[in-house]
Amino acid sequence: MSGIAGEGCEILVPFNERKPLAEIERSLVKTYKKHIWSKFIKAIKDFKLVEDGDRIAVAVSGGKDSLLMAKLFQELQRHGQMHIELEFICADPGYHENIRELLIDNCKYLNIPLKIYESHIFDVVDDIAKDYPCYMCARMRRGALYTKAKELGCNKVALGHHFNDVIETTLLNVLYSGNFKTMLPKLKATNFEGIELIRPLYYVEEIYIQRFTQNSGIWPLNCACMVAAKKIGNKRYEIKEMIKNIKKDFNDVDKSIFRAAQNVNMESILGWQKGDKTYSFLDFYDEE
Repeated sequence: MSGIAGEGCEILVPFNERKPLAEIERSLVKTYKKHIWSKFIKAIKDFKLVEDGDRIAVAVSGGKDSLLMAKLFQELQRHGQMHIELEFICADPGYHENIRELLIDNCKYLNIPLKIYESHIFDVVDDIAKDYPCYMCARMRRGALYTKAKELGCNKVALGHHFNDVIETTLLNVLYSGNFKTMLPKLKATNFEGIELIRPLYYVEEIYIQRFTQNSGIWPLNCACMVAAKKIGNKRYEIKEMIKNIKKDFNDVDKSIFRAAQNVNMESILGWQKGDKTYSFLDFYDEE
């Protein structure tokens, strides 16, 4: 299966023609320096995601985003100016045997020393959250990752959420939840003291992750969840399609949505929350 070359993009190779590992690793800082490597480094610097002495649990689900993130961290460890330690972990939620084999094969080929442990999340989610499996699955996976990270002596857990995940989450909250809330580049774990979650792909656009994966000849995992596979009308996919259609007339709409979360004018909104408190513009109306 071949990918489609985009404007100004190199020709994509079929998925089943793996490139040599050295060539894949070199492409990160050569072919994809501008759109992947530089943006990975920029997010780390802008949001202070990685610091000297960190021991980071890199969460590898087997999807395109997490496989790329794992290779970027290896590159950072090899050539970065900070001393960091890495643990590559996967909370197997109950993958089919073939799916698990594909995950292991990809990681072996990419030289990612993955530690897989059972979490049985799919079974639990199917039992208690049939109607809303994705939300519950994400929460349980994160808890499982935090637990393993703490066990391994890590102080940070890295997830592979990218630029498009950020803007899609922002719109999902606006259109379906009635609030303005985005996906932050880092946050402190609520119930796991000393653990911080980081998202180093925060600036990386999904199209370049897809191109890197296709050109590397790697077959990444999709969701692999049989519970979610039965669902129709996933809201996140609807939002993704909506943004794609709007971009036909307004090419930079995705970047505008992203910037909106950085440019909230507190003098021009009706209300906001901070911690457990809710505020209205009326609370400050007579102060001027």
